[in-house]
Amino acid sequence: MQEFQYKITDPEGIHARPAGLLVKAAKACASSITIAKDGKKGDAKKIFAIMGLGAKQGDEITVIVEGEDEEKAAQTIEAFLKENL
Repeated sequence: MQEFQYKITDPEGIHARPAGLLVKAAKACASSITIAKDGKKGDAKKIFAIMGLGAKQGDEITVIVEGEDEEKAAQTIEAFLKENL
């Protein structure tokens, strides 16, 4: 299992466009990817689960990656977050 925290820097938080791109990046990975915020968790491969977290600028999210390609998947998702959110 890989786990890391990320602080949202996008002024609009996780909104529709980057959430859609995040889902696309997550679906390219074989591992299970979960995003958690304030006790709520969402599957990173489902846009409504990500949007339902309501992550705003300054919020810290936790990303949990489990599966056969978890190390590569965690690096991919972390790089995506740094570039887009």
